[in-house]
Amino acid sequence: QVQLVESGGGLVQPGGSLRLSCVVSGNIDSINSMAWYRQAPGKERELVARVFSDGSTNNVDPVKGRFAISRIVSQTNYLQMSSLKPEDTAVYYCHGIIKESREATYRVYWGQGTQVTVSS
Repeated sequence: QVQLVESGGGLVQPGGSLRLSCVVSGNIDSINSMAWYRQAPGKERELVARVFSDGSTNNVDPVKGRFAISRIVSQTNYLQMSSLKPEDTAVYYCHGIIKESREATYRVYWGQGTQVTVSS
């Protein structure tokens, strides 16, 4: 069974940095892409950044120049967050489009989420 496990969240002061990690486990045949989403209280879940298997990436405007998503290496992906702002406070979720070895198609998988709080 495929699982995505995030880590690295926590409390940080404005202007600080955090690095989130997402590790994919299971009998994996291929990963099409991995992404980070976030959901703040009372708001919808939104895309933060995505990386494809070829290494191409895209970040949404609010985080451009501050967040960087890494390539997928050994079924692991990182989100480096810098110059954090209070409005970055949210639960951050790892997302993957993954094909298990026993499956014929790719499926969407989510991690359980990790809390990031930016506050002084």
